[in-house]
Amino acid sequence: MEEQQYSETHNESVEVDELTEEGRARLRKEQAEMRAHRKPARGLVIINTGNGKGKTTAALGVLFRAWGQNMRVVMLQFLKSQTGKWGEIRAAQKMGVEIIPLGEGFTWNSDNLEHDKALARQCWQLCREKIESNQYDIVIMDEITYAINYGWLDVNEVLSTLQARNPKMHVIITGRDAPQALIDYADLVTEMTEIKHPYHEGILAQKGIDF
Repeated sequence: MEEQQYSETHNESVEVDELTEEGRARLRKEQAEMRAHRKPARGLVIINTGNGKGKTTAALGVLFRAWGQNMRVVMLQFLKSQTGKWGEIRAAQKMGVEIIPLGEGFTWNSDNLEHDKALARQCWQLCREKIESNQYDIVIMDEITYAINYGWLDVNEVLSTLQARNPKMHVIITGRDAPQALIDYADLVTEMTEIKHPYHEGILAQKGIDF
């Protein structure tokens, strides 16, 4: 089972030559070496960034998976409107999971950026409280990169909080243009790359897919 789990996570895209006997032997050797040098499990900082769609969706997938493992999870959303009835909010309410939207929509539509800045600071303070409370196994800060890049949050303040957290706590950060300082500190960084998007064909956001 352990070998199977490692194979599935480490080799998500199996090359054709790895299906040969020689390829399988090489994979078994790699797996044995990994087990021999395996480090103790610890909390990870995970970043989903890039211009492609799916950053929040991927974080929600981890939240759902962790909830299934009886882990304590919370997601705080920097841009989603507090009054929105998004699909993930409805699902979280049924599951008894904390997903907390603290924004007022996308800031490029805003006519009061100072108010948006104050909301971002409020959301960050709540993030800090959740992280420092040591009551969660996973804390997700959805779309926090925008607040950092707009200059509303100090990236060094965010890093200090991450460094001081419980070493077993996982933190997931989502949003475009993740600052290099966060990327350097993170354990896992995935860049979503847009290849095609229905928006460019005039197809707007759809229920169940986008919200």
